[in-house]
Amino acid sequence: MFGIWFTAFLLHVIVRGSEICFDRLGCFENGPPWGGTLQRPTLDFPEPPDIVNTAFHLYTRENPIYFQVISAVNPSTIKVSNFRTNRKTRFIIHGYFVGDEYDRIVNICRFLLQKEDINCIVVNWKGAAADLYTQAVQNIRIVGAEVAYLLEYLEENCGYSLSDVHIIGHSLGAHAGGEAGRRKPGLSRITGLDPAGPLFHQTPPEVRLDPSDAKFVDVIHTNIGHLFFDFASGIIQPCGHLDFYPNGGGIMPGCKKELFISKQGGIDGAMREIASSRSAGCSHKRSLRYYSDSIFIPDGFLGYQCKTFDSFASGKCFPCPSEGCPMMGHYADQFADKTKAIHQVFYLTTKAVPPFACWRKRVSVKLFGSQIERGNITVALIGANEIRNEYLISAGFLYPRYAYTRVVDVPISGEIVAVEFQWRTHPAWQRVSHIGARDISIVYGKNGNSSVFCGNTTVYPEVWQKLTPCEAHMKR
Repeated sequence: MFGIWFTAFLLHVIVRGSEICFDRLGCFENGPPWGGTLQRPTLDFPEPPDIVNTAFHLYTRENPIYFQVISAVNPSTIKVSNFRTNRKTRFIIHGYFVGDEYDRIVNICRFLLQKEDINCIVVNWKGAAADLYTQAVQNIRIVGAEVAYLLEYLEENCGYSLSDVHIIGHSLGAHAGGEAGRRKPGLSRITGLDPAGPLFHQTPPEVRLDPSDAKFVDVIHTNIGHLFFDFASGIIQPCGHLDFYPNGGGIMPGCKKELFISKQGGIDGAMREIASSRSAGCSHKRSLRYYSDSIFIPDGFLGYQCKTFDSFASGKCFPCPSEGCPMMGHYADQFADKTKAIHQVFYLTTKAVPPFACWRKRVSVKLFGSQIERGNITVALIGANEIRNEYLISAGFLYPRYAYTRVVDVPISGEIVAVEFQWRTHPAWQRVSHIGARDISIVYGKNGNSSVFCGNTTVYPEVWQKLTPCEAHMKR
């Protein structure tokens, strides 16, 4: 006991029953809602600030490669740095057991600097993030308090406005951003990149990221699951003004769907194994990659508001309404109705490989021919960049003068400049003649505009029919 109190004395710590206090950052409880609840039965205190060792690494256009360490504890570091009060500031906070993903965090800063003249600050707490997960969960309270402490200094001593601050946090880093916002009301924006789920599911707002933590909170969910039945790293519940669930929010395309069983047991063992596994943590880390891509491809991640992902996948909630659709990622704050309500849920689809952007379009094919056929019809879409992709539109009986429609997600931005049609007969179908596409219309999800291509011939199976634009027009 003497050893514990002596260590506390050296670290300027006061322990009083269910709370622990630090000189600069104040007191932290480990009772409800932080611990001792159904969601968090037993959690220890956060570790002292000197142990968590939160560091602020500043990148600007003057120093995009090598960071400068700044600290409110040592204000001279801020004064001699390239931090400028006339710039917006974006903080990026990594998550649990960051490992090789730390380089991706830093690269987000560098990507942002290619687009914006900002102060970009990477919040490094790697040492404390490598603890047991249950300890790291409490340590993010120190990280959030340190961010708030720095903001307090900038506001009071440099006249810096909190309305110019945007915090981007991945996993546990998202909740650390929420803690900073809770302590310093008035932040412009917090972006949660797959906020951590274990020990945060169904917890009160003060424990986790919440819309009240900033003027605008947007969240990307890429690995949702429950604690026991479908264990995953991300939080399942909406926790922002805008909550995006790409591909339904569960397993991301290009990531393996695995039945995860921890070899070590418990939350600590499971989270350590997931964090250190390239395959098991794939979906959780995708939120970082989607955000990075969104910096350069703003409209490639449009979110569609729908009641369920199944409804979205079936082609409902298309196209965007007159007020438009929000862009998941960096430019989500450009959506006019971003704060009209909390927990607005949006869905979208991404590719399995980078670049991950997709553009949703509705393809309708009207057939003509002399008789009913049985088989399938495929349409090839060609963009201005000559990217060509083929999509199965329908399979079964094919009726002349009928229209067959499907919503597809394509890696082609902008308008479709050329369209081709092909059909294949069913192996069991004996009668084979020829059919063609009378016209093919393409409706664009972003604005509901359309392009129409016309055909004037029929083709035999497995022969491509090229269509040409009908009267050059775009219509709503």
